[in-house]
Amino acid sequence: MPAPVMLLILDGWGIRAMREGNAIALAKTPRHDTWLQQYERSILQSSGEAVGLVPGQMGNSEVGHLNLGAGRVVYQDISRIDRAIADDSLARHPALQAALTRVRAEARNLHLIGLLGPGGVHSHQNHLHALLAIAATAGVSPLLHVITDGRDTPPDGSRGYLADLDNAIQAKGAGKIASVAGRYFAMDRDRRWDRTQQAFDAMVHRRGLRAGSAVEALEAARSRGEGDEFITATAIGDDDHSIQDGDCLLFYNFRADRMRQLLQAFTGENGDGDVEFLPPTDLDLLTFTQYMSGLSATVLFPVEQLTNTLAEWLSAKGRSQYHSAETEKY
Repeated sequence: MPAPVMLLILDGWGIRAMREGNAIALAKTPRHDTWLQQYERSILQSSGEAVGLVPGQMGNSEVGHLNLGAGRVVYQDISRIDRAIADDSLARHPALQAALTRVRAEARNLHLIGLLGPGGVHSHQNHLHALLAIAATAGVSPLLHVITDGRDTPPDGSRGYLADLDNAIQAKGAGKIASVAGRYFAMDRDRRWDRTQQAFDAMVHRRGLRAGSAVEALEAARSRGEGDEFITATAIGDDDHSIQDGDCLLFYNFRADRMRQLLQAFTGENGDGDVEFLPPTDLDLLTFTQYMSGLSATVLFPVEQLTNTLAEWLSAKGRSQYHSAETEKY
């Protein structure tokens, strides 16, 4: 009987020549050392253009798994969105233009929701700044629900990113920050609905902490010992900044796994029975990418279907396969 072949992914395991600060090189790894001695090996690039990202952008689990599963370079959503901004096709997108027209005609609000910063794993601040410019050109001043990072960016980086955002708001003459919440709450992905509820309540009901500005909310979080990832959801400004009936919500994260729960809350899902979300009615929901099939949201950048993937190729060759993954990863 032929021996099975394994494609085993060690999340976070990489190769770097320097030993200083290199946990893998400094650790005792006898099994890994044995494999290196017994078998042929090669090195794969897992960032930038080698995996369909923009030059200099670090890879992540979603990107790595998609490229490995496809068996070839797959151009990632961040690159697609960057190109759409550069050639103005995002500004001309029919669904986005329709949403802006409705917001303006019916005196509703446009809410931009997503992770703030240049991390590039789940979102990028350049995309938010571009949306601000598009909205301003359309005569719409959006309300911003800021999710602070602290994992794909430094744990105290949000002060600088908020300053960048404020500069963009001032330059474009449009936009107000309506809430701030750490990704620990707003971007939970393992059905811990109580976390999602905290972010939802700040956005919709203005419950929980309050602050006069995002900077004030950040300073209060620091006084509580909270890094960016763990900032307690805080409503900013007046009550008319809340998400209300008939408003338009645009979720600008391009990676799905940590945004689908929050989107589900706005579609009225009941949080596995633990939490009941009662969102405003007649919401116009837009997302950059498809977070989950079956949800009533307009997707601006639909999934590009891949054919002749590694699994398909093996099936065509009559090879049996077994695939396994944890709940929180791709």
